[in-house]
Amino acid sequence: MTANSNKNLPLLRGVQFLFPLALLAAVFMAFFWIDPLAGLTGDQPPVEDLAVERVVLNTEGIILHVINAGPEPVTIAQVQVDEAYWTFNISPSNELPRLGRAVVTIPYHWVTGDAHEVRFMTSTGATFDHVIDVAVATPVSDSKRWFLLGLVGFFVGVVPVGLGLMWFPLLHNMKKKTLNFVLALTVGLLLFLLLDTLIEGVELAGDAPGFLNALPLVFLIAMMSYALLSAVGNRSGVRDRSTLQGRLWIATAIAIGIGLHNLGEGMAVGASIAAGDAALGSFLVIGFVLHNVTEGIGIGAPMAADRPGIWRLILLTAIAGGPAMAGAWLGGFSYTPFLAAVFFAIGAGAILQVVVEVGKLLERNESDQLNLFTWPNVSGLFAGLAIMYMTALIV
Repeated sequence: MTANSNKNLPLLRGVQFLFPLALLAAVFMAFFWIDPLAGLTGDQPPVEDLAVERVVLNTEGIILHVINAGPEPVTIAQVQVDEAYWTFNISPSNELPRLGRAVVTIPYHWVTGDAHEVRFMTSTGATFDHVIDVAVATPVSDSKRWFLLGLVGFFVGVVPVGLGLMWFPLLHNMKKKTLNFVLALTVGLLLFLLLDTLIEGVELAGDAPGFLNALPLVFLIAMMSYALLSAVGNRSGVRDRSTLQGRLWIATAIAIGIGLHNLGEGMAVGASIAAGDAALGSFLVIGFVLHNVTEGIGIGAPMAADRPGIWRLILLTAIAGGPAMAGAWLGGFSYTPFLAAVFFAIGAGAILQVVVEVGKLLERNESDQLNLFTWPNVSGLFAGLAIMYMTALIV
């Protein structure tokens, strides 16, 4: 290859890269210029979709944050509340382009505890309904409420995980069969938590605006979370998970996965309190506390043969339980089903990653690595599933 051809090589590669892009742009221009869809759709009305992202209830009335989730522009012409037409203010404009947002303020005297139905009517005559199941004043973000929501999150996450880790001395110096039973029990706990987290994410995705495609996103984010944490684990410098550092890494990974799950649980509690359902919020707190005590056992199981020290146990408690406080704040002040679904999806991927890690550790500990399904292992797996199921019935 000559020197001249070497100099022209970058230019040639640049042309090879840009030429398909130029052709793609030309294809788009030709498509919009010919516009074959116009001849196919004729005079059909445009497809409109209006979604409510957030509702605020205060002394001004009902304030709704809306988004145009359809492919065509939408013009909000009229608003009904409880089947009666009402005046309204809309900012910045009642004409919303695709994915355009607006804030609609309706000076309606809502009644605490009652249900109210808001109906939007567009310029084409299409209607979109949003039901406020229980009208409660939107909480004001002040220092007292921040403190109380954080305290609730502390009781939901940090306290039960810490109580569960207090059983760690009982796990120390166990016989190999007993230790394998506890590791299998941890796998059972995490498998139940994985399924529970995925189901929560799927249910919340169904409540999110349709244009976000939240349902497939739950599974995609879960896979990405699993891949990312696996890559981090592989680059952690700890190749052999049967060593002290390897077991500590697995315990930390379990704490991270549980912490992400507890973030979603905290959001559920915070959202129920923000909606005025204090009884449900208290019920969820009690249920989550009993449910999360077992998670402390799962964190401690990989380190059962070691002496990690009190400060490491405190750190693991904070990693696993602390996110419940952040979740309570998010749920109490800015809860959205889409955001909650995303966090549950991240948690599901993290939990799947630690299920694999704990399974590998159990395999290394087992004398007969070709037969993991021994009676102690199977009994531990079933016990973990049963414990999580029984405590989940309380939530």
